[in-house]
Amino acid sequence: MFDKRSSGILLHPSSLPGRFSIGTLGKNARLFIDFLAETGQKWWQILPLGPVSFGNSPYQCFSAFAGNPLLIDPEEFIDKEWIAKDDITIIDTPTDKVDFECAKEVQLPILYKVFEGFLRNASKNEISDYRKFLDENGWWLNDYALFMACKKHNNDLPWNLWDQKLIERDPATLIYSKRTYNEDYERNRFIQYLFFKQWLDLKRYANQKDILIIGDLPLYVSYDSSDVWANQDLFFLDEKHEPTLVGGVPPDYFSETGQLWGNPVYNWEELSLRNYDWWIARLHFNIRLFDRIRIDHFRGLEAFWAIPATADTAVDGSWMKAKGLELLSMFQRQIGAMPILAEDLGLITPEVIELRNKFDLPGMKVLQFAFGSDGINEHLPQNYTPDFVAYTGTHDNDTSEGWYEKLKKKEKHRAIQYLLSNDKQISHKMMRTVWASTARVAIAPLQDVLGLDSDARMNTPGTVGNNWEWRFQQDELNDQHRDFLKHITLLYNRSEIKENTDYMTEQEEG
Repeated sequence: MFDKRSSGILLHPSSLPGRFSIGTLGKNARLFIDFLAETGQKWWQILPLGPVSFGNSPYQCFSAFAGNPLLIDPEEFIDKEWIAKDDITIIDTPTDKVDFECAKEVQLPILYKVFEGFLRNASKNEISDYRKFLDENGWWLNDYALFMACKKHNNDLPWNLWDQKLIERDPATLIYSKRTYNEDYERNRFIQYLFFKQWLDLKRYANQKDILIIGDLPLYVSYDSSDVWANQDLFFLDEKHEPTLVGGVPPDYFSETGQLWGNPVYNWEELSLRNYDWWIARLHFNIRLFDRIRIDHFRGLEAFWAIPATADTAVDGSWMKAKGLELLSMFQRQIGAMPILAEDLGLITPEVIELRNKFDLPGMKVLQFAFGSDGINEHLPQNYTPDFVAYTGTHDNDTSEGWYEKLKKKEKHRAIQYLLSNDKQISHKMMRTVWASTARVAIAPLQDVLGLDSDARMNTPGTVGNNWEWRFQQDELNDQHRDFLKHITLLYNRSEIKENTDYMTEQEEG
């Protein structure tokens, strides 16, 4: 799947710079792709693209299939005369943070205007293209569009607090609700058309530049989602349609009490009775959107930590078996080679490794995890094998500069010795180490390229608030950063572009 030495950058589109209150899939996304191509990168890794719900986490979305409307750049529809330039409102907000609330208040009404312009000015070919989108995606889109319309007209309450007939999806009630909320229903469908039109255009642009995109597929879905509402039999729910068991992980590196995610866990017996249709459809859908897929919490396909829904922490959970082997075997028979990266961090058993290896899936190594023990630590580069993707850190880690500053004395001493560090530019030393490793793919968050501290951290697991907000500004990405990234990519044989600089840091010159 990753057949050559290569490298890439982890950056969610929401973190891109721009005039709106959140990064979008517009021109600044293409500029970032240009940057990747210029510096010899092969991969752009992103987080899930779904419409975010509680806490603005891309891992808690209203749909496993829909795209986040806030990532749409409406300026790209001016030339089509679907919206006038004067109808696009720009609010003066800080450019180094995502303002989710402002984005919702300002950008959604703009997209409604784009819909009105489409109805007035779309050509026959554009109308035909839209109808084709509706036909091909109706199997998930119609449930999502109705779910969001019903949610809006129920004061944004979770679906289990709606009218009982709507909760139970009584056919007559669904038809009535679709008619009653038709304006919002149609808007929701059209906005998804805009999202996927813009995303697939961006993906084509990336692929033309020889940049491949690694998408992210969370194992679980949010309880308050169209997926659970429309497929209640696939989850452990009680007679009140509420979860009895929820997902998470036991105590680990990130938290002494584990992580309590709150997502309902799958009823694998029911999934098997349906021939895994929902999961298979989800996998096929994602391989159309991305060149590779990272399955987050891959170990949950072998066994998962099931926590009573009434629990306050993840401590009192227990392991339950999943049927990932059957699921992935079915998928492999349909597509052949699997374009999947397994997120296999945390408590990994021999059974999980066996499942990963059976389908020749690369796993992950994270350098920030390497210095808590001795030389046999699996995250130390001398212990890598080529069939892994190696990272300085992930979206759940602190930035490498912030991580280093918080290290305990013994761990910091190990890191200094291993990285031959003089306490300066630690993120670049870590990138060099990962890029030099035998791992076939090396990836770093953009924050490490920029050498940023903890203020630029994307997410702190187990916390709510102030997560997912980081953005970079275009002028932060200067020639020195570009030269450094290009230099190490060529130096460690991860690209075939030509060198145009004898890059050397000030510390190396000294």
